[in-house]
Amino acid sequence: MTETPKRIERVPFTGDEKSTLLASLDQHRDIALWKLEGLDDVQLRRPLTPSGTSLLGLVKHLAAIEYGWFCETFGYETEKLWFAPEDDLTVGPDETAAQIVELYGRARKAADRVIHDLDLDHTGTSWDGTTVSLRWVLVHMLEDTVRHTGHMDIVRELIDGATGDYQINWEDTDAS
Repeated sequence: MTETPKRIERVPFTGDEKSTLLASLDQHRDIALWKLEGLDDVQLRRPLTPSGTSLLGLVKHLAAIEYGWFCETFGYETEKLWFAPEDDLTVGPDETAAQIVELYGRARKAADRVIHDLDLDHTGTSWDGTTVSLRWVLVHMLEDTVRHTGHMDIVRELIDGATGDYQINWEDTDAS
């Protein structure tokens, strides 16, 4: 079964560095959510690797790292998470898909506020005490999100055979 590709229109070939990085990050954030579409709660929670990786667990992890890398690194407020950091890849029996998807939405909004407020050269302190720039965090989060959406591709295929990716509209790619 092949998923119906979605078309996206926001890949700026001529945009500035920040808008290009954010557009690419947004594309992969949206792909993560797209990989959940059409599945029931059992399928979303189903662990398909020996480590227990599930689609919903990966989205929960993405939410936690958006808050961590963007908000905590640069001193912005985050919501108090109901789970311990070491539990961000697992889904508890009382956690709902809607709760986790909504958490990811709030984390994205909070991260976007940081991205829009700060210059790429603005520095903050990461969880391990390293000084990092917003530019580095954007690149790192893009790498991490792409990596995890790749995991989601495999998990989704193991669940129902669905494969596919977004289709980019290459004809309308201005920097808007």
